[in-house]
Amino acid sequence: MSDVDILVACALLAVATLLFIFHLRLEPSDTAPHRTKLDQLMERRDAIYENLRDLRFEFRAGKFSEADYEETKQSLEVEAARVLAEMDLLTGGTPTPATRVAASKSRVES
Repeated sequence: MSDVDILVACALLAVATLLFIFHLRLEPSDTAPHRTKLDQLMERRDAIYENLRDLRFEFRAGKFSEADYEETKQSLEVEAARVLAEMDLLTGGTPTPATRVAASKSRVES
């Protein structure tokens, strides 16, 4: 092998190494649209509903006293009403009077 062949082989190896190291591969999340405020609120709403179901199950299983159950349930319901009111505002819907009252209560308590 001549010096030129070795030089070409080294250059190709260097280029291949740099491409391997710095080649950017897009993740599926890179091309996915970013979550909007409405998406975040919908996820929060779903989490609150799941927490309410879990709370009811655990209360029936005897893990909570009735006072603790009612207090936690009330706070989750107020939070759900606040999230629903924000969703209504974002989508142009009119919040119901009950969600407006619950949302205002949660702002006062915060």
